Amino acid sequence: MSQTHLETPEDLLRFQLRTAMTMEEDSLAALGELAEAAKSADIKKLFTHHAEETREQIANLQQVFKLLEVPESTAASPSTKGIGKQAEALIARTAPELRDQVTLSAALGNEHYEMAAYEALILPVQVLGATDALALLKANAEQEIHTSQELSNRLKQLLGA
Repeated sequence: MSQTHLETPEDLLRFQLRTAMTMEEDSLAALGELAEAAKSADIKKLFTHHAEETREQIANLQQVFKLLEVPESTAASPSTKGIGKQAEALIARTAPELRDQVTLSAALGNEHYEMAAYEALILPVQVLGATDALALLKANAEQEIHTSQELSNRLKQLLGA
């Protein structure tokens, strides 16, 4: 489903939903790379756990497509591609002893983008009154907020703050 011109709020919602799917798929791929780059076992475990949550979020988005009667597809997400490229570039130039800090920071930036993306989806779905779809999107947003807090806390711990 290609949509090059958005003319209605519904068009925008469908497009944002499609980019959210791409965002989560990109995040899932990035989490594997971050886990591989991290040095400490507990940070690797944190990324592995978040990958499991991301798979749940993808399943929730698939359900939202069905509930809103929108054909499931994806759309380009230049933001997540850019966040991923930034993380790759930082990891490539970072000394091994800084890898945990870099991977946590990169993941934290991605979480904040995801939180904003879900907020942008939640508001129009709420206006539509699609309560089941709204509950799934809110569940995803809450997981993103929780993960952001976990990453931030672990980063603070790592830095001795």
